[in-house]
Order: sequence, then C-alpha cells, then structure tokens
Amino acid sequence: MDLSKYQNSFLSYLESKNWAREPKNLYEPIDYILQLSGKRIRPLLTLMAAEVFSDDFRKALPAALAVEVFHNFTLVHDDIMDEAPLRRGKKTVHEKWNINTGILSGDAMLILAYQFFENYPPEIFQNLALIFSKTALEVCDGQQLDIDFETRNNVTINEYIKMITLKTSVLIGAALKMGAIVSKAPEKEAKLIYEYGLNLGIAFQLQDDYLDTFGNPRTFGKQIGGDIIENKKTYLYLKALEVATTEDVKILNHHYSKKTENNSKKINKVTEIFIKSDIPNYIKEQIEIYTKKSFDSLEQLNVSKTYKQQLKDFGSALMSRDK
Repeated sequence: MDLSKYQNSFLSYLESKNWAREPKNLYEPIDYILQLSGKRIRPLLTLMAAEVFSDDFRKALPAALAVEVFHNFTLVHDDIMDEAPLRRGKKTVHEKWNINTGILSGDAMLILAYQFFENYPPEIFQNLALIFSKTALEVCDGQQLDIDFETRNNVTINEYIKMITLKTSVLIGAALKMGAIVSKAPEKEAKLIYEYGLNLGIAFQLQDDYLDTFGNPRTFGKQIGGDIIENKKTYLYLKALEVATTEDVKILNHHYSKKTENNSKKINKVTEIFIKSDIPNYIKEQIEIYTKKSFDSLEQLNVSKTYKQQLKDFGSALMSRDK
C-alpha cells in the first residue's frame, strides 16, 4: 500500500479543479485553504479503502475530494469560532479576508463537497450522501459539545469520549466507508472498515491529548502545554479530577478557572499533578484499548491478509508519534 501513490494521484486531481471563478471573493478563499499544505489523511483513507475492496482507487478520487473539501470547510468555520489568526502557519481565511467572507466561502465549500458525488451512478450517489449527511451533522454536534464544555464544570470522561468521537473520529470512519461504497463493498464490510477508522480516530485524539503535555516539542509540531494554557478539559484533566488528591484537585480547579500570563508556571504545576496522579499511564491504557478495537475490526474484514496487514501497519504508523 504505497501512500505516495495515493497522495500524488489525489494532489493531481485536486490541482485539476478550477476554483478560480466569479465572484472571486467567494472562490479565492476556497482555493487558498485547499492549497495550504496538510497531511490530507482523510482523502488518502478513502482511496486506500477503495483499493482494498476493488484494486482500483482512482474511481474514489471525487469522493476523496469531497471529504477533503468538507474537512477544510469545518476548519474555516472553526477558525472563526476560535478567533484563530493562523492555520498551518498561514493567515486564516477570516483574517486574510474577513469574517463574512469566511462564513460564506465555508458554506459554498459544503455545497461543493456534495457536488462531487454527482460523478457516481444514483445508487452510489445515494449511499455516499447518506453517510456524508449523517457525518456532517455529527461533526456539528461534536463542535457544539466542545463549545459547551468550555463553560461546564461537570464534564465526564464518557462525555469527552463522545465529543471527540463526533468532532474528529466519525469523519475518519466515514472517509474509509466512502471508499468502500465507491467500490461496492458489502454493507458488513463497509461497516467494519468504518469501525476501524472510528476507533483509530479516538485513539489518535487521545494520543494528541497526551502529546500536548508530554510530547517532544521538536517533533510534536505544536506548543507543548497548549491545552493547559487554554483550560481545555481533555482526558488528562478529567481523569486527574477523578484520581488526584483533594488538595491537587483544588489546585487544578484553581488553574483551570482562569487564564494567566505566567503560562510556564501553570504548565509545570499541572503537569506535575498529572505525573503524580499517574495520568500518563491511564491515558496510554485508553489509547491501547481503542487501538485494539480498531485492529479487531480489521481482523473481521473479508479481504486478503496482505490488505489487513497494510491497514494495520498504517494504523500503527499513525499511532507511533510517541516522542
């Protein structure tokens, strides 16, 4: 399973599309956000799944582009909600243009994503639209839960897992299922590869939580302690509230009740409590649980052992960011 093969084909297909149309202030931001460099994991997953079930991934290129356009639509709107100045090191759309343009261009991207399904016959179009609509609404549900959690002091770990599942993991599962649909895989097989992606996505997000505090700043790619600075109620924080001493819980609540200019001191103190409460081991256990669930779904797939192993290797590589 040559990832560079999928990536090169996808980038060529993306570049073949002409986003430069009138009115330019609607379409230039779309071209801008789609050209920003990113891992493009989701469309690659669509192509991978298509090849697993049919040995021909190219017919899934329109579906893969739909996934990528939708994902970037969510980023444009998320950046507006977060008032984020940068995306992948460049100005966000609403900063480069304005908020109204960001909202409208994002809306147009959602509609454009659906239009790529018109490349398929009616039955496949319908099945793609069904999973896509379901997933799009779930992503909105997850985003709203994430916003709600900012002002709630009684968030549970189960609620947090539900939030990251909706906000992040369902799109990873859907990207894979869409590749299966394009290749006319049986529904049972499409569901299994969806579960593979769903649980791998949960494990990936939990690992992201871990690395945000305990990762290597030279390899992680983001500021270490960013979640602590922003008072994000991640698994680490929620588990610490469950198992830390009463005194440490008070200290955590104090630090997470406000933002401070002395971020270094805050990060050090919170990290110290996490370590003292054995939080790194708790979250590593959860990462292993969801990774195992993901790989268990692979074992049930009715495809060659070679493809199963390649999908497992991909998952292992995705989860190997341990520094």
